[in-house]
Amino acid sequence: MSTFLFHDLVYGPIKSRRLGNSLGINLLPTEKKYCNFNCIYCECGANIPGHVGLLPGRAEIAAALEKKLIHLKEKNEKVDSITFAGNGEPTIHPDFHEVISDTVNLRNKFSPDAKISVLSNATRIVNENTVATLKMIDNCILKIDSGIEETAKAIDRPVGNYSLKHQVELLKQFDGNFVLQTMFLSGEVSGKKIDNTTTEEVSAWLKIVEELRPKKVMIYTIARDTPEKNLQKASKETLDNIQKKVQNLGIEISVSY
Repeated sequence: MSTFLFHDLVYGPIKSRRLGNSLGINLLPTEKKYCNFNCIYCECGANIPGHVGLLPGRAEIAAALEKKLIHLKEKNEKVDSITFAGNGEPTIHPDFHEVISDTVNLRNKFSPDAKISVLSNATRIVNENTVATLKMIDNCILKIDSGIEETAKAIDRPVGNYSLKHQVELLKQFDGNFVLQTMFLSGEVSGKKIDNTTTEEVSAWLKIVEELRPKKVMIYTIARDTPEKNLQKASKETLDNIQKKVQNLGIEISVSY
């Protein structure tokens, strides 16, 4: 299966399974993925070694967003979410704090009903400035793809050191004011079976959900092409069962099949 990149700084709006009419912002290179994870399911493909190139500057980002928001307002097109996602991990951008500040101001001016969302793998919340910045937005959507360290590493393939236990402790900085996002799937990668939908896996994941008690949980499964070929979607029945378990904890959850 082929994968795709976002070739524009500001793109959409697109119909998002989780965020409605979503206006995307890509803070990363347009010709290659730039991420400190190399997830087996990433729609942007696998990491490619080599020079990253220049990232868009703060002024360029603000100008592009303002132009787009003005255009959408003139068309009377509603934006549900201004979403930072794109070709990798958005919090890597060196001006992330300033870009978010600009975005809050532009949202308030041109599209006050829109939420600001960031899809992040949460690895950079070791940085106090990143945490403070993420607390400025409406939808801080942070990832944990398994409650078992070995599986989390097999799915997300982090670049550099990664500790699931440490990650959970870092997430406590948000006092539950974040959205926990998890991809459920199964398959085989390099001869190794991976499945985070088993009873053992779901039980370990639910313990983390209960410990962190996020304001919302988003679970989903494969809907687009993936860099690894031998992956399968989680079934609707599986996702529905997980949904019920989270609801039993008294936590809001959404499911994208």
